[in-house]
Amino acid sequence: MAGRQLTQLLRFCIVGFANMTVDFAVFFVLTYYGMRYLPAQVLSYSAGVVNSFILNRTWTFRLTSRPQMAEIVKFCCLNGASLGVSTGILFIAQDMFQLNLWLGKLAATAGGVAVNFIGSRCWVFRRAAGE
Repeated sequence: MAGRQLTQLLRFCIVGFANMTVDFAVFFVLTYYGMRYLPAQVLSYSAGVVNSFILNRTWTFRLTSRPQMAEIVKFCCLNGASLGVSTGILFIAQDMFQLNLWLGKLAATAGGVAVNFIGSRCWVFRRAAGE
């Protein structure tokens, strides 16, 4: 992997950790103040996705132009696909192979990160990748 790609991957992972932190913080604040867990999950996950778009666009892939609607739609589609891949991997790990839940979650997360990084670099934020 080239130096710039490796730097982007490292930044992408740091942003992912920040997204997880935002997601968990919003979730626990909302549930602490009485919101039911499913609506809280939707809102907290959405907050993480917004954080992801902003940080990956500006810091990971270094885009300075104003976001276009097509870019936002692509980003949302990619995150939906990533969620589908990670959920599918978790299902296979749990229901077909009866792996330990944490190992299944780790495999699912790795699959989701791979799809999300490749899709972000090659499709959503393509201009920043020098393509």
